[in-house]
Amino acid sequence: MLTNKDSSENKNSALNQEVMDEVVINDNEFLRQFETQVNGKLAKIEYASQERKVFLTKLTIPEEVDDPAFKDQFITAVLKQIEERNLSVVPTSPHIARFLRKHKEFKDLLPVGIRI
Repeated sequence: MLTNKDSSENKNSALNQEVMDEVVINDNEFLRQFETQVNGKLAKIEYASQERKVFLTKLTIPEEVDDPAFKDQFITAVLKQIEERNLSVVPTSPHIARFLRKHKEFKDLLPVGIRI
């Protein structure tokens, strides 16, 4: 038997899957953060820019959407956007540094001399 809680969790899972199929990233230059909407909530990665480097300083995911698969997809989408701009990434956020350690395909985005 499905309880209301189970039903709402299934709906959230379905919504999360729908959102995860396509993450649309907005670069809010005024607030210096990459943003995306998920289930009506704002997920963001704050950053600072210096020369040709982007320092990714803080990852904020709404508690309702705290799904590791979404985090990975969001970080991947942001890194791809940075890569398209031919910029380097300096991850100062522990979450993003951990992601880069696991995903060696983004190693080329690190500036010379930076190791994770």
